[in-house]
Amino acid sequence: MGGTFVITLREGFEAALIMGIVYTYLQKIGAERHYRYATRGGLLGVLASVALGVLVTALSGPLLDLGPDVISLAVILVAVIVLTWHGYWMQQHARAVKGDVQRRIDEAQASHRLWIIGVLAFTGVFREGAETVLFLWGLLTQATSPSGWASATGAVLGLAMAATLGWAIFRGGRHISLQRFFAVTSVFLLLLAAGMFSTGAGRLEAMGVLPQSSMAWDTSLVLDDHGVVGGFLNGLVGYRARPSWLEAGSYLFYLVVAGALLFRSGPPKPRARAPKGQIPAHAA
Repeated sequence: MGGTFVITLREGFEAALIMGIVYTYLQKIGAERHYRYATRGGLLGVLASVALGVLVTALSGPLLDLGPDVISLAVILVAVIVLTWHGYWMQQHARAVKGDVQRRIDEAQASHRLWIIGVLAFTGVFREGAETVLFLWGLLTQATSPSGWASATGAVLGLAMAATLGWAIFRGGRHISLQRFFAVTSVFLLLLAAGMFSTGAGRLEAMGVLPQSSMAWDTSLVLDDHGVVGGFLNGLVGYRARPSWLEAGSYLFYLVVAGALLFRSGPPKPRARAPKGQIPAHAA
């Protein structure tokens, strides 16, 4: 439940943020009459995301029958890669998203190709929806205790909170810090991905691809990862009651490497401009 909540909260909020930027800018330039393009594009994005989820669910059974270990391992590793890239991209380009959306709307207005507004809304919503489907599939594939209702509840709560935050920001709640929100959720996404990466290493170890290692610790008597609380922490931060040394080391390795990538390399800083009339030093 914890993992599905964080994922749908983050991805749902990003979709709401894009739609909010579109609506707000259209209102700013006096083009409220074009709201319908954004609304239709956003609704199509939601429907396409749901259809993708249904398709993935329908295909998951036959795919797992072909080789459940291999397929689940592939899903987990792909989810880790995309999740890492997603976090890195947002760290680098989050501040430029608003300007990019506004520039495309201006181009649509100037060229009278207003359908571009709908495509912009559709792309933003469907991208986040498709990522959500992939992340949730990877998360459920590595879960130690299957609980469909808990996962569904977490997903619904995450989407509800995402919609609430999106509405609050664009209806006057400017005190909500987007930078702080993305920083906090990035930490949880980093822990989620570390748990998936550790699970993938454990699967490779069990398949004999990686060397076997002994159990690092056993905290099942204190907190079993098949229980309610332990299962919640398993989905949220990748908690394992009986990990091998390889799994524990993989978890730490991912945190160090991905953490350095995400939090030590901020967005590119603009180059300092010389005052008017002053010749830059390198040109002198």
